[in-house]
Amino acid sequence: QAQLVESGGGLVQPGGSLRLSCAAYRSISSINAIAWYRQAPGKQRELVARITYEDIASYADSVKGRSTISRNNAEKTVYLQMNSLKPEDTGVYYCYADCVWVIEGCNPLDAWGQGTQVTVSS
Repeated sequence: QAQLVESGGGLVQPGGSLRLSCAAYRSISSINAIAWYRQAPGKQRELVARITYEDIASYADSVKGRSTISRNNAEKTVYLQMNSLKPEDTGVYYCYADCVWVIEGCNPLDAWGQGTQVTVSS
């Protein structure tokens, strides 16, 4: 299991910034991809950003240009820097690890963290 722990959420005014952290209790260097999802009240969980073990990043259109995902293998942590925050960015943010590469292939992890609340409001 990856055992992921998110932190860094909070209350921020529109236009502000936050940096979310996703810390793992194991090495992340061989995890195929770690992603950030968010879930707003009454809505389905949606993908926000994703980064692969090759440091290839991708973003939802709603956050593209305002957010940066990065990973620090030595710290076993993935970060999501969010700038120019909008009220519609409000929600619980979760990180997710899909599978870990071994010789035989990619073994499923399917690991979720407990989430961190982000509230954008004046």
